[in-house]
Amino acid sequence: MPEPNARVRRAAARDGGRGRLLPVLAGLALLLGAAAGFAWYALRGADVSDRLRDALTRLDTLAAVPTLLQAAEAEQRRALLTEGESDLAPQRAALDAAIRRYADLSGADPLLAPAISVLRDAVGARLRTLEDVLARARAGDRDGARDLLRVNAGADQMRRVRDAHDTLRLEEEARLLHVAGRADRGAQALFAGAAVILLLIGLGALLAARDAFRRARAAEADRDAAIAARERLIGEMTERERLEDRLRQSQKMESIGQLTGGIAHDFNNMLAVVIGNLHLLRRRAARGETDLDRFVAGALDGAQRAATLTHRLLAFARLQPLAPKPVDAYRLLAGMADLLRRTLGETIRIETPRTPGLWPTHADPSQLENAILNLAVNARDAMPNGGMLTLETANVTVADPDTPWHGGADPGDYVMIAVTDTGQGMPEDVAARAFDPFFTTKEAGRGTGLGLSQVYGFARQSGGHVTIRSQLGAGTTVRLFLPRFAATEDDALPDLSAATAVPLAGRSDETILVVEDEDRVRQFVVSALRDLGYTAFGANGPNQALKVLDGNPGIRLMLTDVVMPGMNGRRLAEEARRRRPDLRILFASGYAPAEVMADDLPGPGAAILAKPFSLDALARKVREALDADAG
Repeated sequence: MPEPNARVRRAAARDGGRGRLLPVLAGLALLLGAAAGFAWYALRGADVSDRLRDALTRLDTLAAVPTLLQAAEAEQRRALLTEGESDLAPQRAALDAAIRRYADLSGADPLLAPAISVLRDAVGARLRTLEDVLARARAGDRDGARDLLRVNAGADQMRRVRDAHDTLRLEEEARLLHVAGRADRGAQALFAGAAVILLLIGLGALLAARDAFRRARAAEADRDAAIAARERLIGEMTERERLEDRLRQSQKMESIGQLTGGIAHDFNNMLAVVIGNLHLLRRRAARGETDLDRFVAGALDGAQRAATLTHRLLAFARLQPLAPKPVDAYRLLAGMADLLRRTLGETIRIETPRTPGLWPTHADPSQLENAILNLAVNARDAMPNGGMLTLETANVTVADPDTPWHGGADPGDYVMIAVTDTGQGMPEDVAARAFDPFFTTKEAGRGTGLGLSQVYGFARQSGGHVTIRSQLGAGTTVRLFLPRFAATEDDALPDLSAATAVPLAGRSDETILVVEDEDRVRQFVVSALRDLGYTAFGANGPNQALKVLDGNPGIRLMLTDVVMPGMNGRRLAEEARRRRPDLRILFASGYAPAEVMADDLPGPGAAILAKPFSLDALARKVREALDADAG
């Protein structure tokens, strides 16, 4: 039996062997762990690098799509501007190759496949539109090509391309950042392990740390490359938006050119009538002929048509002089019934259902009649074989301006006048342009394209709105929204059903001051007033007018232009009324700037005479202004 001390020694030897073996085993474990850690990080780093490289390749491939599409648009614009031959087949092939390569690099990723399909469809739609524009231009239909450019389909298609492209780009960037984050986290874990190993095994840990540092720098470089790619994409998108802004500006200038051309065309026709008749009048008068009335009538007719065109343009621009009054819309429509029947003919039946409790509206009665007459004539032209025209009125309260039926009218109370026909109707794209000036679908000689634009301008200048709803084969409805007049007990609606005869002759004791900075116009008005029997003085501006007023207390009426240098007509009227409270004021204006004219004219008895005016119109307005306080 062994001695106890021997047993203790053997146990201690065994324990000592185990103690020496544990550090070795721990060291081996650390070495194996370090080796395993390095091996894991090496594999992970290679995988991260591959993923980053693949992501950058996909981003570069994706970035080529908008660039190639811009090249196709540039080629289209070059062909349209130079009228040269062009073929978008190279751009289409390059775009198809880029999208196909991106799809191949994505490896049928279920998250990317739908967006790739949307991008492919959007690019295809845009290319088809570009090719359609070029095809029309090559076929000689340049108007059709410009129409395709003006409908703004390109902007919608490019928005679809941009949305699909942004979806893919954002997904790729998210994945890129995720991979870069994994690389950063792996580097951090390796740094911690390297520090422990450095404390335990020295040089080996230092070498591992150096290798890890190199790999971390590579990951950072990849991340910097990804950031640079993103900035490059942002720059390309900014450039594309700039090009789209230039395209919109080009389309706007083209619209202005169309408007200018329409004005020049119509005015040239009317001036040809005026100038031609005046030349013939002078030649015949020089020969002593006396049968000259037809030439005078022709020149006056051309001048009147030019004046009408000017009024319509001013109505569209919302600058026509208006004289708004409280109006009963139903009574106005009823008073126009005979005129409408004579204008529209016997084949068109007219209905004007009455609306109980209809609110009064606030508008210029004569301009409102013109607007309704324009709408009725358009309805007649849409019913060549006859039909029904319905003129309805209603009280309308607009609470939500975005309601399509209200067409964007501001919130408030309105009186609605709806003009509905049973005619041919219009397609949606034609109805969308119906209020554009000089836009017409009628054949040459049957319309200037200013009727509906005049209605639109009158409605907007009156504080209202107008909408149009039409369908092919189902007729058209135009709704005119005019603001409600908040009447009081003292307000009385004028009777518009019958005009009151106004005596036009003047008396020598009725003295009128004409203020006009244009010499020829002032001389004409002064001569016309004297011819009508009045005593008339002229002043070439506000300063001279105030001096004449101070020196002639017998002046009863001041007829003044609105737009003059220095002091405008409204300020002159206010100053004249301050000196002479009983002075009657008559404004003469070709247009009414908002900063000069307002609904409230300065003082009682003030009125507006729209330029250009006839002798009869001048006589009527002067007589009305002088007699405004009668009774």
